[in-house]
Amino acid sequence: MLDKAAAILDCFRPDGGTYRLAELAERTGFSKTTAHRLSADLVRLGFLEREGVGYRLGGRLFELGTLVPRRHGLRETALPFVQDLYEATHETVHLGVVEGRDVVYVERIHGHDPLPLPSRVGGRLPLHCTGVGKALLAFSGPELTELAFAEPPLTGLTPYSITDPDRLRTAVEQVQASGLAYEEQEAALGVCCIAAPVFDGGGTAVAALSVAVPRARFRPARLAPAVRTAALGLSRTLRRHG
Repeated sequence: MLDKAAAILDCFRPDGGTYRLAELAERTGFSKTTAHRLSADLVRLGFLEREGVGYRLGGRLFELGTLVPRRHGLRETALPFVQDLYEATHETVHLGVVEGRDVVYVERIHGHDPLPLPSRVGGRLPLHCTGVGKALLAFSGPELTELAFAEPPLTGLTPYSITDPDRLRTAVEQVQASGLAYEEQEAALGVCCIAAPVFDGGGTAVAALSVAVPRARFRPARLAPAVRTAALGLSRTLRRHG
């Protein structure tokens, strides 16, 4: 029963939008009767909410998500550095962590100009399609690298996404050499990004910080020092608290 309830909740990834009962049944492969019974139970528990004739994720999930110790502690410690990076650039700032083959966004501050970004707090994107993900790939150890290149094959979010394993290995090696990860229109058209890894005392990254900007304003030489400074500051703080 828990597996079936989880399948219903998984339907809402990555956009968290509203779905009708028939759509939930189709996405899960359940009968409409089963989907209706499970959805009703999830509404009763606060994990889903009714919106008209559809269902959306409920506030109870948000409440529980904010209590996850690893992410909650990291987010609280990182918030001043995320804010400082925003003040230094006035662009969109992300903080992300690894989960499987994806980056999960723990925090995001919007820049002055709206960007067509698929990222959102609590959402996930493929590691190889984002600056944050590449920074994590480069400094999270060989186990993650092997996972990233395992089946299924790499898929792209845009025509610029790196889907060739050899190209991705080269990109990861460049990040390891420079300490910075670059992404140009690989997650969203018209958007570029620069990211840096965050460490807590060892050589393995526990998170990464990034700045995303419109392609027309992408000036790595201007953005890199701010991103690097914020990541180094957060790393020092994590080491002290660790």
